[in-house]
Amino acid sequence: MAIAIGFAWISPAAATSYDRQNLRMTDWSNQDLRGNDYTRADMADADLSHTNLRGVRLFDTTLARANLEGADMTGATLDGARFVEANLTNAILEGAYAFGTDFRGVVINGADFTDVLLDPKVNQKLCDVAQGTNPVTGRDTRDTLYCP
Repeated sequence: MAIAIGFAWISPAAATSYDRQNLRMTDWSNQDLRGNDYTRADMADADLSHTNLRGVRLFDTTLARANLEGADMTGATLDGARFVEANLTNAILEGAYAFGTDFRGVVINGADFTDVLLDPKVNQKLCDVAQGTNPVTGRDTRDTLYCP
C-alpha cells in the first residue's frame, strides 16, 4: 500500500524595491507591504492607511502629509524619514528604528511608540501632542513615549 504525501509551498509576497521613486499621492491603503524597500522615495501625500509595513525600509523617505492611520510599522527602518504633518493616528511603530526622523507637525493620537529610540528633543515634541490609546495594542501613547 502506497501513501502519497503532498506538500504545498506557499511563497510569501515578494518584496519590491521602490528606491528613489516618485510615489507622491499614491494609494497603498489596506495592503500587505511587508519587506518592501521605499528608501529615498517621495511618498508625500500618499495613502498608507491600515497597511502592514512590518520591517519595511523607509530610510530617508519623504512622507509629508501622508496618511498612515492604523499602519503597522513594527520593526521598520524609519531613519531619516520625514513625516512632516503626517497622520499617524493609531499607528504601531513598536521597535522601529527612528534615528534622525522628522516628526514635525504629526498627528499621533493612539500611536504606539513602544521600544522606539528617539532623540530626547524629538521625544519631548511628541509628548507635547501625545494622547489616546492604541486600539490594537491597548497601550497609551504617552506611556509608550515615557512622557512625564
